[in-house]
Amino acid sequence: MTDQIFEYAPAPESRAIVDIAPSYGLFIDGEFREAAEGKVFKTVSPATEEVLSEVAQAGTDDVEAAVRAARAAFTGWSALPGTERAKYIFRIARILQERARELAVLETLDNGKPIRETRDADLPLVAAHFFYYAGWADKLGHAGMGPNPKPLGVAGQVIPWNFPLLMLAWKIAPALATGNTVVLKPAETTPLSALFFADVCRQAGLPKGVVNILTGDGATGAELVAHPGIDKVAFTGSTAVGKAIARTVAGTRKKLTLELGGKGANIVFDDAPIDQAVEGIVNGIYFNQGQVCCAGSRLLVQESVEEELLDSLKRRLATLRVGDPMDKNTDVGAINSAEQLARITALADSGEAEGAERWSAPCELPDSGYWFAPTLFTGVSQAHRIAREEIFGPVLSVLTFRTPDEAVAKANNTPYGLSAGIWTEKGSRILAMANKLRAGVVWANTFNKFDPTSPFGGYQESGFGREGGRHGLEAYLDV
Repeated sequence: MTDQIFEYAPAPESRAIVDIAPSYGLFIDGEFREAAEGKVFKTVSPATEEVLSEVAQAGTDDVEAAVRAARAAFTGWSALPGTERAKYIFRIARILQERARELAVLETLDNGKPIRETRDADLPLVAAHFFYYAGWADKLGHAGMGPNPKPLGVAGQVIPWNFPLLMLAWKIAPALATGNTVVLKPAETTPLSALFFADVCRQAGLPKGVVNILTGDGATGAELVAHPGIDKVAFTGSTAVGKAIARTVAGTRKKLTLELGGKGANIVFDDAPIDQAVEGIVNGIYFNQGQVCCAGSRLLVQESVEEELLDSLKRRLATLRVGDPMDKNTDVGAINSAEQLARITALADSGEAEGAERWSAPCELPDSGYWFAPTLFTGVSQAHRIAREEIFGPVLSVLTFRTPDEAVAKANNTPYGLSAGIWTEKGSRILAMANKLRAGVVWANTFNKFDPTSPFGGYQESGFGREGGRHGLEAYLDV
């Protein structure tokens, strides 16, 4: 009997279920309006390079109008009993669930990630965060932050392009639950799901001015962060921009949380279940095309199982389907932008130039769009750029170790400190390693698992503050 390999038939999700307008304005005080200076920019599908829509570019006057609207709305919103605020947040969560298919398609078109991820990972987590923080709205006195904690005021929030709607949920849900109002700026390359969320707010009957959304580039974000009417700044993005924001708010009364870059270590011991570990490695670095701040981009494998694990990992990578993100069978989609693809390419080339051995999964990349094949490097030392710098793409650096102490030393040899993973059958080893790893999140025999009840954040150049869980409330309360 001969082995047969069956090809998956195309299974495209329909684009027709979501309406994308030819142009979008700024969402200020409950209404959409054109930018004061009339400037616009285009948002492009990373998979096809087609223009999806034209979006308003917010300037100084628009930032002023949005902050003013949020300040005016703060008085009434913060005065509402927690049970009343919870009703609005619960309603938003339910609408997000009802319109999840639309949002999943929109996010995939604008971001490039596979529809399977937006449908099965992003959207359920988005709704879960709003449900979770709605439950906290009338229980803030029991959160361990004093008997009657007060909101800060107006929160200025700047989110990245890798998880546009999920990062929105991480920011907006706790801010609303604690009685703050919001001015949010989505990433320039992925503004559409945030603008869709503005319509969700209107559908939920949220009072005008409680949530305001300004689209624009880095200059818009800088204007928002520097505005004197902002009481709290929350940023997720690159370490370089995070440092600039920290300098901007230094010496002011603004409260600040930063969730920045990472270079997570995924540590596999010789007693780990190889097949399970391989799935965790794949999920750790190739999920969302590796465009994840807590990605397990450094694989530390015990020498005695290196060959066995790499053989299994390469076999698994050869089965990943790279291509149309709207196809429900796709595992790896498009890189978010031409600029990000250029950075990934340059860092991968540096790995080869510095002597590491490159291996890429055999796959045919589409002719249009921004694509990079799942790649791994062996023969990597801690001095290589690919082992030190955040690539933010589907590129894995493989290093080896002999003892647990060596694994800890190599894992901690980074300016970052966001995540780590441990693969072993010994519970005592998991606990011992977790206590020694300098990372905000340590996963055991899994990777990239998130829950709204669990805090997330980093150390060192990965930022400070926590989002999610009870801890995520503190950043929006005067405690």
